[in-house]
Order: sequence, then structure tokens, then C-alpha cells
Amino acid sequence: MLLVMRAVVIVTVFLHCVGQKYIIGQEPLCQQQPSCSECIRRPGCAWCTKANFLKPGEANERRCDSPDSLKDRKCNTEHVINPKNSFILKKDTDLSNDPENVVQLKPQNINIKLRVGVPHVFPIKFKRAQGYPIDLYYLMDLSYSMKDDLEQIKTLGQKILKMLKDKTETVRIGFGAFVDKEMLPYVSMVKRVNPCPHRTDNCQQAFSFENFLPLTSNAKEFEREVSKQNISGNLDSPEAGLDAIMQAVVCKDKIKWGNVTQILVYTSDDTFHMAGDGRLAGVFQPHDGKCHLNDKGSYDGRSYDYPSVGHLSRVLQDNNIQLIFAVTEDIYPAYKALSSLIPQSVVGVLKKDSSNVVDLISEAYGNLSSTLVLEEEGAPKELSVRYRSNCIGSQEATEWKEKGECQGIKHENVAFQVRLEVSECLKEPQTFRIKLQGISEEVKVTVETDCHCDCGLPEKFSKHCNGTGNLTCAVCRCPEGFLGQHCECQQQMNMHSTLSMVASCHPDNSSLICSEHGSCECGKCVCRSGYSGEFCSCDDINCERYQGKTCNEKGKCKCGACECMENYTGSACGCFLGQDNCKHENGLCSGQGTCVCNGCKCNNGFAGDHCSGFIDRCPLLKDCITCHVGGGNTSMCAERCLNGEISRLDSTNDLECTYEDKISYEVTLGPGGKIIIHYADIPGSIDKTKIIIWSSVTSIIIIGIVIIIIYRALLELYDMREYQNFERAQKQTEWKEDLNPLFKGATTIVFNPLHTEDE
Repeated sequence: MLLVMRAVVIVTVFLHCVGQKYIIGQEPLCQQQPSCSECIRRPGCAWCTKANFLKPGEANERRCDSPDSLKDRKCNTEHVINPKNSFILKKDTDLSNDPENVVQLKPQNINIKLRVGVPHVFPIKFKRAQGYPIDLYYLMDLSYSMKDDLEQIKTLGQKILKMLKDKTETVRIGFGAFVDKEMLPYVSMVKRVNPCPHRTDNCQQAFSFENFLPLTSNAKEFEREVSKQNISGNLDSPEAGLDAIMQAVVCKDKIKWGNVTQILVYTSDDTFHMAGDGRLAGVFQPHDGKCHLNDKGSYDGRSYDYPSVGHLSRVLQDNNIQLIFAVTEDIYPAYKALSSLIPQSVVGVLKKDSSNVVDLISEAYGNLSSTLVLEEEGAPKELSVRYRSNCIGSQEATEWKEKGECQGIKHENVAFQVRLEVSECLKEPQTFRIKLQGISEEVKVTVETDCHCDCGLPEKFSKHCNGTGNLTCAVCRCPEGFLGQHCECQQQMNMHSTLSMVASCHPDNSSLICSEHGSCECGKCVCRSGYSGEFCSCDDINCERYQGKTCNEKGKCKCGACECMENYTGSACGCFLGQDNCKHENGLCSGQGTCVCNGCKCNNGFAGDHCSGFIDRCPLLKDCITCHVGGGNTSMCAERCLNGEISRLDSTNDLECTYEDKISYEVTLGPGGKIIIHYADIPGSIDKTKIIIWSSVTSIIIIGIVIIIIYRALLELYDMREYQNFERAQKQTEWKEDLNPLFKGATTIVFNPLHTEDE
């Protein structure tokens, strides 16, 4: 029963300690453990192997403590087991531009032994080698819409090689193409031989991917092979681009990829099929990521579905191939989204006839080569790997990140810091790689954990263990039937003796053994860490806190109460007895407060760290002015004036505070915290209310008159303009009377036939 209870206590302590973190630059608090191996698995803990280190009644877990604490408790250095992280360089070849032995990344191979929860930081350096060889494989969409592009590509071999040779002397170029799976609904089975939409066009039969030219340094051979090609055709818009990329990457021997900078240029004017699209043609088998080119370098794609983006991304990273998408503007967004899922890939906008492909490749290669991304592969789940970058021209990063990244790098030295921290013990050494995306070189890291104490062979039948137990790491391992720190207690087999022994560990006939904070051994309580006393009833952990710190870290927790250091007091040692923070040029707390726990407690009406400021100074001293103006007695006024100095100014003045619109006054704090008050009569003033009213009314009247005058003037101008228009119209009017057939003159001539001239 005792053994079971002891096991429960150990498990409880263990669970309490899980999750303890180590912060660089800050020593973690040691969570004590009952054995040496468990102790060194906790950051900040060390184990004392000195035989007589413990006091009578102390538990073995007291051997587990911080190194400083063990030293203070007289455990000599030679008796302290406190393993440190170890770092061994297995291969550290210097960086080199030698064409026969290029080294861009160092170190190359390291071994590290880590303590659980204790991080280790080491540097990695990189410098891109000048003139590093380049392999470029040109992968082209040969669907019918790329007809103009094919004619352009036939003459680009020399230009592409010339552009690449400006960057390095050794360049190889290859060529492959793709259309789509030769199956319905992707490709017409009726027009298999000539799938062109027009009968007058001559097209070759559709295919998933074909390697027309493995990598070669002969540009003429590239142009000759490209010029042999004819355009092809398919039914739907998406192409078998991902199928082609997969084969171009995994078929390393047939493409003839070298251990150099590897670039895959992908050109297309349409989108791509992805995993799952093969079901339309009855293809359900997922892609296996293997090479399936036949002897002619062709892949039909009928057996396997299109690869997924994630699968393709992983294969590209594993083979250190950098991908350039050269696509037309209308499908740029689709490939931009695809590129974001594939490390070491970029997208460029291709003109309709591919005339800018050389410039595009040059720009894309520059972008790829100037970006560095450092990451790990194959690290165990128990290991945390973080990076900090020191890029040229920028300050060193302060935060640890999942990847080390630098931009705008050419041939400068770049430094990274790598931080390793293991959360659990590893069963065996684990090896993983740290590498830069797109670079074939890598850092091989072998990591193991230091989780077992090397205390030598056990001392059998040790005198320290009463001649019956074995001594291992200063801890007695007692045989069956013996108990106690030194195996000094022989367990009785009869029930009465056992119950009597246990009863002596019950405080005041309580049912709790050792107050549930320890174990009963040989009739005595052996207390768990943090508890003390005959029955482990004294809590040495849970004392009052100040600002989140137990006993303000200025005292020790003893049996639930804080025992404060010198110059500290209070239930949580939160009160410092010094007065440094209370000192001011006007005296302690400016003479208007008392210094309590090295801080000023201000009198009523005063505020600030040193009580040097007033709270509403005008109302505070208003009664003082009332008393003096009203002619109150001296003692009464002194009390209302807070025993300050008050004086009346001879001249009138408009000071900060006012009293009944007759008196103005100001209040200041003088040397020694003395209150100084000056008051004076307010200068004669004009009734501002009447002035404001009369000026407002006058302004309104004047503005109204001005508006009326302006209105009348504008109206007169309008009338004059209309009258002038009328007169002008009158002058332009002409009455032509002779043309009016209805017009008759007003004079009528009448001839009398009887009248004669003679008469």
C-alpha cells in the first residue's frame, strides 16, 4: 500500500512538471524529480550524487534542484550531474567557387546531443557560387492554340543559351512537349491522326508528354529538334501540364539532369488538369510519382490519374528543381495561385507568340536565384527547428521563424541561425536534413537526447543503504521487505505492525497520511518537495503573491507565510522600506504626502508620483479666498488655506482662478511643499453680453441692407438688358407695305362723268 501511495505521489509530481519551457537568457525554475534520469529531463535541473547530502526525513527528489541551489546547499561541483548540450562538427568544408568542388553551404554534417527542453543554436553560412552550371529544360504546350508560339520557339535556342551563358559558362538545354491524355473526353478518337480543327492544317497525333531532346549543350540540336515538331490538338481547354512536369522531374536519367542548378521552363496558354480529372475518362489510379517514359521518351498517361499539386510540389522540392511558368496574361491568375503552392517557382506573362520568352526566363531566373529559403526535411516530430536570418543590407532578425528567408541575394555571404529544441526523449539518434530550396547541397544533422544519468555501476549492498540495498546515483534501491531512505526500515509482514507504523504518520488521528503531501516510511513522513513539517502539513510553495510573483521574489515561503528579506515588509514582501522614489526637489513627496513602500501617498487635493500636482486647485483654495476677503479670523483662514502663504497684489490682475467675478487668484507650490496663494481685484470690465447682442443685431441689419442693395442692382441690370434687347429688335423690324395684297391706301379718287373741264 505504501509503495502504491508513493507511486501516486511521483506521478502527480510528474504531471505537474509536464510542459516546462526553457527560455534562452532566463534560467527556468527546476521542477524536482525523484530520480536522476527524470531530473535531467527537466530544463534547469541538476542532480546531486553526494551520499550524505540529504537531511534526515528529506525525500530523494530534494537531490534534484537548480545548480545554484545545489551549490548553496553544499553539493560540490564534482558531485553534480548537469549535462550540457554538445555539438560536434563532422564535416565543415569551407565555401568554395572551385568548378570541380563547389561548396555553397556550410557546415555539411553535424552531430548534436540535446537535453529535453534546452535549446541549442548553431550557425549556417551560404554563398552562391559564381558561374555555377545550369540545366534548363523547356517544356512546351503543343495544343493547337500554341501554333504561333511554336514557330517562334524554333529560332530561340541560341538566344536562350547566350542569355544563360551571361550568367555561367556551363549551360545545357533540353526540350519536351505535352498535349493531353489520348482518351475521351480529352482527345477526339475520330480525329486521332490529324486532330487539327481545320482539314488544311497538318497536326501530329496528341500525347500526354514526350521528351524530344534530353539536356545538351548544343543549341543547334535544340533548334533542329524543335523545328521537326508540328502542332497538335485536343478537345477541352485544360492540358496535361502537371503530367508532363511530373515525368520531366522524376525521369532524371532520361532527361539527363545533372547535380547543378536545375530549371524547368513551362509554357502554355491554357489551364491544367489536376488530380481527380482522370475519372472523367475512367482513370482512378492515383499517380505513383515514378518515371513511365518508354524507350522513345513518350508517356501516354492512360494508367494513372493526373498528379495532385501537393504531390508535384513535394517531388519538385525533393529533386531541387526550380520551376518557371511562362503563361499568357488571361491565365496568369490561375498559375499565380498554383505557384504560391510550389516553393521555388515563379510566374511570368508570355506574349501571344512567345516573342518575349528569353527576357522572361532571364527575369524569372534572377528572381529565383535572389531568393533564399532555408528549411528542414525529415525532422522528428519531437524536435522543434526554428530559424533566424541575417541577410545582407538588413538588420538581423529578432524572431525565430519556421523558415529562414532572404531576398535580393546575389553572391554575398548570408548567415542563418538554427535553433533546435527537443520536447521528449528520442528512442534512438535521428538524422534529418537542412537545405535551401532549389540547391542540391544540404546540412546533415544527427540529433540524440541526453536522458540517462551516467553514475557508473551500482554499488551493491552499500553501507549507505544499511548493507542491504544497492546505491545508484546516491539513491538506495531497497530489496523487498525494506523501506526508508537508507533501507533502514524492515517492513513487518503482520497487519498490526504495519497499521501501527502507518498510524504514526496520521496528524491528530486524521485519515490523511502525511497530509497527502508525502509518504510514510518507517513510521515517519517523507515530505514531497514544497512541503515540510512532521506531517508535511506546512506548505512552502503557496504563499501570497505580489504582481504575480511569490513573496515578490524578495522573500522565502515558509509554511504558507513570507519571510521577507532586509528592507522589505508586508504579507507578500511587496513593500520596500527605502525612500528613493519619494525624493523630490521640493522635499520628500513634495511636502504634501507621506512615503509608503517607496511610493508617495498624497494628501487630499494633490496628485502625481511625488505629489507635486494639484487636483482642481481653484476649488481647493476657494474657501481660503472667501475667508480672507470676508475678514475671517487668522486661525480659521490658516486652516482653510492649508497653512499656506497668502498675499494680496496691489494692482489689479486677471489670474487663473476667479471668485464672484471680483477677485482672481493663483495657487502654486513652493519650496518644501509650501502652498503660495496670490490674489487681486479683477480689472474693470465691460458688459460683454450687451456688446455681443448689439454687435450681432447690427451685423444682421447691415448684412440685410447689403443683400437688398445687391438684389436691386442686379434687378436693374436685368431690366436694362431686356429693354436694350427690345429696342434692338424694334430697329431691325421693317414693314413692307407694297407687298401686302390686302393693303389699300386711305385716299379715294372719284370722277364725275357729268363734270367737264369747261364748266
